[in-house]
Amino acid sequence: VQLQASGGGLVQAGGSLRVSCAASGDRFADYAIGWFRQAPGKEREGVGYLKSSTGMKFYGAAVKGRFNLFRDNAENTVYLQMNNLKPEDTAVYYCARRLGSRGSSWYLPLTYDSWGRGTQVTVSS
Repeated sequence: VQLQASGGGLVQAGGSLRVSCAASGDRFADYAIGWFRQAPGKEREGVGYLKSSTGMKFYGAAVKGRFNLFRDNAENTVYLQMNNLKPEDTAVYYCARRLGSRGSSWYLPLTYDSWGRGTQVTVSS
């Protein structure tokens, strides 16, 4: 599978932005997609996880209540809607594929087998 994240940009604090993850190849609906972000000098952080076949969703504590994940299987795309953005949300955002049916440890990057190139999100204060 090939994944491509896009839609990043510059936004003011309090604003919204939607990034997308387009997948090609494989049976898109059969696996989960995770979103991660990485700011300079920091570890990669789990933002959210979505498995459409079960409706299972998880969000990182830092974004819960502000970010929302949804997918369009017909378009092979997962969207990350980011609302009420804060300067600390500034990072490169990545999407990744995760096989298997369990959502436990969804926030661990090592449990994902395919990664797309990231997209930069910058939130100005």
